[in-house]
Amino acid sequence: MEIKNSISAVSHIHSLAADFLEKKLKAQGFKNFASSHGNILFQLSINGQMMMGELSKAINRNKSTTTVLARKLEKEGFIEMIPSPNDKRNKFLLLTQKGKDYNKALTEISNELQTTFFKGFSKDEKESFCKLLEKIDKNFENT
Repeated sequence: MEIKNSISAVSHIHSLAADFLEKKLKAQGFKNFASSHGNILFQLSINGQMMMGELSKAINRNKSTTTVLARKLEKEGFIEMIPSPNDKRNKFLLLTQKGKDYNKALTEISNELQTTFFKGFSKDEKESFCKLLEKIDKNFENT
């Protein structure tokens, strides 16, 4: 592969991984999810509960976009939005049992995705690859 095609390859791999996840999630009954929905559920599984502003930063989306995504998840029964006792305009978001079930299924699927992703890689190759990805990530953080 030529260096100038590396961004295209990353984009293609991202698309394949998203298709893999979507197919596996649909097979378990979870449909119509954007990756941002999964990111919200993942962040809530890590943090327990979050305010909308915190969540927006964590998923790298603006607050209005995060609100739209969260409302869909609430409507579908994956999260609960509870008004803050200090300011009713602010809401805490937390997972429902359905959201926890989704995260459990996603964890299993993610393990399968990772196995597929790194098939044929040695331990050293995996470590080198991850270090290079971290370096690329930092390059974009500094722009």
